[in-house]
Amino acid sequence: MAVELDVFVGNTTIMDEEVYQLWLDGYTVNDAVKVRMEGGVMEECEASADVLLSDTMDQYRTFHMCERLLHSPSKLANQLLFQIPPNRQAMLIERYYAFDDAFVREVLGKKLSKGTKKDLDDIGAKTGVTLKSCRRQFDNFKRVFKVVEELKGPLVENIRHHFLLSDKLARDYAAIVFFANHRFETGKRKLQYLTFQDFAFCAGQLISNWTVGAVDNMVEDMDVDLDKEFLQELKELKVLITDKDLLDQHKSLVCTALRGKTKAYNEMEANFKNLSRGLVNIAAKLTNTKDVRDFFIDLVEKFIEPCRSDRWTAADMRLYLTHYNNSAHILDTFKHQAVWDRYMTVIKSCIFKMYHD
Repeated sequence: MAVELDVFVGNTTIMDEEVYQLWLDGYTVNDAVKVRMEGGVMEECEASADVLLSDTMDQYRTFHMCERLLHSPSKLANQLLFQIPPNRQAMLIERYYAFDDAFVREVLGKKLSKGTKKDLDDIGAKTGVTLKSCRRQFDNFKRVFKVVEELKGPLVENIRHHFLLSDKLARDYAAIVFFANHRFETGKRKLQYLTFQDFAFCAGQLISNWTVGAVDNMVEDMDVDLDKEFLQELKELKVLITDKDLLDQHKSLVCTALRGKTKAYNEMEANFKNLSRGLVNIAAKLTNTKDVRDFFIDLVEKFIEPCRSDRWTAADMRLYLTHYNNSAHILDTFKHQAVWDRYMTVIKSCIFKMYHD
């Protein structure tokens, strides 16, 4: 009996986005087949279980062969083995470098080393992310860190250029690189309420204002290292709390501006000196590596927690910090306005982001 077959020949590599995501998420072939069957793909395509298994295995092989190219995304566009349209290439790269917020929150600020990699089993169990996916994400963080660590130029732009990522993902990776470089403490219990995106926002503020690149865009490691000269200059701000006349004058100006504008006025007036000492002492200690690491825990302990215990609203916080910052400009004998502004720009932005009333 004669059998008729329809044959289609093409050279474009077929890639199913759902199967790709299952591969990225660390599913085995059999588990991926199960997920696809439960999703109704057999009825949709009128395929048997054997065909579905064969298709899944074939796609997994393709993804595995593409993986080495994804480690250097620019190679994907220049290779001849796989015919992949540009929009498909962009999807493969973006998803390969995407990460789970729950996972990155656990490793944020830790050294991207073998020691941390040994903890991935525990992190996977805690976050519900498969070990294979944890390894991919961790290796991606490490790879990006190594490539951009020594490059000149803006950090976000370097990541976007070398890894062909979207602006949003490149900014997230810049935050991860920045936190890994300075080993910021993010794991303490008092910081657990903060999300990765809270920290990523703060990283963006620090990069834009406190790095060498904030003032000179053609130096080595410009967006990775904090400006040591600026950190040294921050010690000059101590005059705001060591000079009693200046401290009293600052308090008077702030309280005059706040009176009648908030229900928390009495608490603001009573705690002014302690809060001011807290913020200025954070600035003065940033020349020490350990105090840089403790930057976020210090902000919470020295400023956010006292305000929260006095039941300040987010609006109260904005009002207070706005007048606290602006009033320093009116102080007759205070001569460090430029350093103060550069410091307070970041402090205000970070506290506004971190203060959840």
